[in-house]
Amino acid sequence: MSTSVPTVSLRSSATTVAIPALGFGVWQVPDDAVEAAVITALESGYRHIDTARIYGNESGVGRALATARAAGMPSEDVFVTTKVWNDDHREVRAAFDASMARLGLDTLDLYLIHWPAPAGDAYVDAWRELVALRDEGRVRAIGVCNFHIPHLQRLADEVGELPAINQIELHPYLQQAELRAFHAEHGIVTESWSPLASGKQVLDDPVIAEVAAKHGVTPAQAIIRWHLDLGAVVIPKSVTPSRIRENIDVFGFALDADDLAAFGVLDRGMRTGPNPDEFNLHAVNSR
Repeated sequence: MSTSVPTVSLRSSATTVAIPALGFGVWQVPDDAVEAAVITALESGYRHIDTARIYGNESGVGRALATARAAGMPSEDVFVTTKVWNDDHREVRAAFDASMARLGLDTLDLYLIHWPAPAGDAYVDAWRELVALRDEGRVRAIGVCNFHIPHLQRLADEVGELPAINQIELHPYLQQAELRAFHAEHGIVTESWSPLASGKQVLDDPVIAEVAAKHGVTPAQAIIRWHLDLGAVVIPKSVTPSRIRENIDVFGFALDADDLAAFGVLDRGMRTGPNPDEFNLHAVNSR
């Protein structure tokens, strides 16, 4: 039995777009393995798939989407995100067309700038192209990943429009409160990547274990629920069918104020990925 996932509203020009609050991430999933993983996710109730050009698996995601369509699942039922990589900031349209061909789609739900890559000084130009793609109807909503407040402010100052969503590294050991507050103030949805901190220490944290035991769930489920209760969109990743199903089984409980307070003191500023201010233009060894 699949799970029904609630949605969050993304602003998009004069309208809004509904994005499922819990999605399926495919970072580090090889192209030859991603089709089976995505099909398992869709069968489990996920309706939001997050990929990127640099992951090297857009073609496999496209095959999974084609399989789902052949089985009777309408294209519009699955929300698909992909991203423009750092070295394509000045070639956004070509990158977009190539991604769409690999995905086998005519219209994309969400297109993101993957990193600001400030050393290249082209993310503002890339943002203008995303706005144009959205206004032409080729993309339903647009946003960014890994942008800090100065990067976001520059988009507002030079283009006159902020992203609908900012996908950032977010987990109990890296809570990014100041950035999330900026998002809330400006109507930007927060989306969490590495929501389980790649399993590094977080899943063994005794505070999280205690909260999980209180609700009769696993630590991973408690953490995913924490993201949802913060109001974030969250995209856990797994290729193990049982884990894929476990990660979406988080809508039968909610964390209370005491739980959220317990999570709130766990922040250590611990990144599992690079600092967006320092990540260089062509590096490919991070999500």
